[in-house]
Amino acid sequence: MIRMILVLMLMAAPVWAVQPDEVLDDPVLEERAREMSKDLRCLVCRNESIDESNAELARELRILVRERLVAGDTNEQAMNYIVDRYGEYVLLRPQTGGSNLVLWLAGPAMLFLALLTAVFYLRGRAKAPRTAEKKLSEDEQARLKEILDE
Repeated sequence: MIRMILVLMLMAAPVWAVQPDEVLDDPVLEERAREMSKDLRCLVCRNESIDESNAELARELRILVRERLVAGDTNEQAMNYIVDRYGEYVLLRPQTGGSNLVLWLAGPAMLFLALLTAVFYLRGRAKAPRTAEKKLSEDEQARLKEILDE
């Protein structure tokens, strides 16, 4: 029973795709590389970080991050280099400034406009005068009675 629990716990643990030949000798640089890798998207797997992906492009990105750090770049410089090269889509958490601000605000703005439109529409319907039901004329009543009797 205990073995089964241990096996299940090991299966639930995250599996890192970083290959042994990618790992840097300097543990500080390796830790920085791992932190940066968590914020970079695998361009093949979409919503998976390059640290978790086994795709070849993710491996190339992991190596590129390590090369930039070994070259002496700060985390920000290395990240800017990769974003300049691959575009902002490579970030798992997109930036919220600049032109992206329009995209971040568009959803809530549209929701607000839809709610505002619904409120005005429903208020307008509540205030609209009710139309009186018209009674059937004598000819219509006679025709209805004729149809129902058949």
